[in-house]
Amino acid sequence: MDMATGAAPELLREDRTGGVTLLVLHRPTRRNGLSLSLLSALRAALAQIAADRGVRAVVLAAEGPAFCAGHDLAELRAHRGDADGGLGFYRQVMAECAAVMQAIVALPQPVIAAVQGVATAAGCELLA
Repeated sequence: MDMATGAAPELLREDRTGGVTLLVLHRPTRRNGLSLSLLSALRAALAQIAADRGVRAVVLAAEGPAFCAGHDLAELRAHRGDADGGLGFYRQVMAECAAVMQAIVALPQPVIAAVQGVATAAGCELLA
């Protein structure tokens, strides 16, 4: 939450120039870790792109020194106190991640990863 505006932080930026859509992971302070919210934003953006015949290609990029550190482990650990020890949340995150990866594979447009830094774990999966 942005304390100055009260708005949720922008996790994914989208910019379209001509037929190219640029999707930028925007969690640089968390090394663009794949939180549930970021995964959901990615999946929604990919669904819109898939349906848009005006988009000819997608470039996936990131802000900050890392492309993507993988899953947001702090977010996963934060749910250990849940009644099920975090298992339900873990399953939800992994299902959302799988849906994002499948959406990329199924996208009718080509996807290019513009990797400017380290990509580990699920971040490496994302760029592959």
